[in-house]
Amino acid sequence: MTPGLQLRNLTPSQFPASGLLPRSGSLSDAPTGCCPGQQALQEICKYQSSTRLLLRSGPFSRLVRELCLLFTRGVDYHWQSMALLALQEAAEAFMVRLLEDAYLCSLHARRVTLIPQDLQLARRLRGPEAGGI
Repeated sequence: MTPGLQLRNLTPSQFPASGLLPRSGSLSDAPTGCCPGQQALQEICKYQSSTRLLLRSGPFSRLVRELCLLFTRGVDYHWQSMALLALQEAAEAFMVRLLEDAYLCSLHARRVTLIPQDLQLARRLRGPEAGGI
């Protein structure tokens, strides 16, 4: 590049052939990152506004069928799709409640990071009826 050549005053046709043309076409655009936590907040809003399930139904149904084979000693049961859907709804609701309680435990410890001990404490506080130990 020649000394004294200022990129801000050039039109795209005046750029040298070295490939210095920005991809966006604008000379003043710099790569900007979003603020910390902004992407997480956008994901939270996206998932709260949608009603679709978080887990995919194919892998979940394979897991349920595998567990059914394990606990019935090899007897292969047929599952209705509505039964698998109801089971998936209940499992996701359970996991969301458990993660909410675990996050409250981490906030109580003045942390924002969720660690495995928070999940264990949340399960112990819930008791055996609510999926605890």
